[in-house]
Amino acid sequence: MCSRLVYLGSEGRVLTGRSMDWTREIGSNIWTFPRGSERNVEADLPYESWTAQYGSVVTTAYDICTTDGMNERGLMANLLWLPESEYPNWDGEESALPISMWAQYMLDNFATVAEAVEAAQNDDFVIVTQRLPDDDRFAALHLSLSDPTGDSAIMEFIDGELVIHHDRDYQVMTNSPTFDKQLALAEYWDEIGGTVMLPGTNRPADRFVRARFYTSAIPQVEDRRAATASVFSVIRNVSVPYGLSTPDAPHISSTRWRTVADHKDRIYYFESAFTPNVFWVNLDAIDFSSETSAKTLQLGPQQSNTFSGEVSDELVASDSFKFLRPHGE
Repeated sequence: MCSRLVYLGSEGRVLTGRSMDWTREIGSNIWTFPRGSERNVEADLPYESWTAQYGSVVTTAYDICTTDGMNERGLMANLLWLPESEYPNWDGEESALPISMWAQYMLDNFATVAEAVEAAQNDDFVIVTQRLPDDDRFAALHLSLSDPTGDSAIMEFIDGELVIHHDRDYQVMTNSPTFDKQLALAEYWDEIGGTVMLPGTNRPADRFVRARFYTSAIPQVEDRRAATASVFSVIRNVSVPYGLSTPDAPHISSTRWRTVADHKDRIYYFESAFTPNVFWVNLDAIDFSSETSAKTLQLGPQQSNTFSGEVSDELVASDSFKFLRPHGE
């Protein structure tokens, strides 16, 4: 489920687009968090806690998890499904970070991909997965990061170990297979060339090939409107038609919504499959000072509430949602 791409335009125009594919209503809403937001899990176990250094605008899943977002320094985080994920065994004694907070941890604490990668390589806590609220499955996710320099990183847990792929060239990812195998796909398709043929199914490997070809083929421009239109056109191309699902392959599901983040001008665009309009939050219009509160834009069932244009004035002050605790604690 899901695809992600990074567009590297001219004059520092960098955008990240992603699709959110899910089998059922995912309960997504948009939130903004100020600097100074306190993050902690109320439990008698050694979970990580911290105070946010940077403000952010995010999209949630079920209002229990940050699944997508950008902070005020232009760092973008995207969570995508990866069925091959295998997290470390947790004994309940070493410090841990719930997977529901993984993306928010990055947005709260780091300004660049390089900073986040260095910290992740040195972190002395483990990522703990959690059971989905509407399913018996446990979350199996990998994390992508991008920033205004065009840098990218993909973080995956394979056989219980954190694997980090860090390079500006890692512009495209989907939700399967593991990223090392996606890179092998890229090498194979580079020899064929997308002008000859492209795989057309909804399988994540095929979406990866199409997204990678089109991301490199669209004009690399500085103009914001043209660049945004190009990125939306590619992420729509690799979206899954609404109503389509594959029961024996749950990682192929309908696209529920799409986001595009403009790292240069710090604009966060949102498009729902259920509404006719793209709308956006200009981060420069948000007061991220520590004296302010969290705010939310409630998107409604199936993200069907209709918005248009810049919506920062429509955000409503609210107590933050509570991040899901591991193992239903």
